Amino acid sequence: MGLFAALLALFGCDAQRIAKLEEGVATEADVRKQFGDPADVVTAADGSRTLEYPRQPEGWTNYFITIGADGKMSALRQVLSEPYFARVRPGMDKRELPRILGRPAKMQSYALKQQEVWDWRYKEGQFSKVFSVTLDPAGKVVSVANADDARETMGGGPSK
Repeated sequence: MGLFAALLALFGCDAQRIAKLEEGVATEADVRKQFGDPADVVTAADGSRTLEYPRQPEGWTNYFITIGADGKMSALRQVLSEPYFARVRPGMDKRELPRILGRPAKMQSYALKQQEVWDWRYKEGQFSKVFSVTLDPAGKVVSVANADDARETMGGGPSK
């Protein structure tokens, strides 16, 4: 199976998994049965837990699934989208970024510029895009940018 076919299968599987989970009904055990072990779990002060399921670097989604203090799924969000990108602001500490967007697809340092750039791959309709965050030496957000995914437009990624 080619890479593109494998990616399509992954997205199809995610849609099937999501369809089996109902907010207010599904439990953490149900979520783990569908998605497996999360990459990270964050417990909030109210006792709720957010399970992170990244699909980076090859996918275009990162899922955050929240389990309320009552043990029931209260939210399932795909966070690589404009409302979440809009939360990233200059001056923000880099430790906050994974709590908003999940694991990045790529992190690259530029020694001469004394900057680091984190990229998340996502889809905007049918178009493959990259959301990039530039960080200064102190780990603070300097700027953000959206661009076409060069791996797709330059022929370096999966064929369509």
